[in-house]
Amino acid sequence: MFLHITEAKYIEDYRVEVSFDNGCKGIADLSDVLKGTIFEPLRDINRFSQLKVDPELETIAWPNGADLAPEYVFFKVFKNEPKYQDKFRAWGYV
Repeated sequence: MFLHITEAKYIEDYRVEVSFDNGCKGIADLSDVLKGTIFEPLRDINRFSQLKVDPELETIAWPNGADLAPEYVFFKVFKNEPKYQDKFRAWGYV
């Protein structure tokens, strides 16, 4: 089964509240992912806060074309949860 983001809400700074199609919900701090040509413009909080869930990609996206894999966002939310560590290893995040 693929993981998808169903809702995303800007909170503050670079934090986003997200809901996933597996019923999980939490807050992702995305401050450390804003590197590279497509993500650097999002360091401007006004641009970052324009995030939305792209209905085709079913993940977080921004008007400048940047998007993040839903699995990566899930990792950012639950990276310290022991029950997901095997999944994160399989995905290559740990």
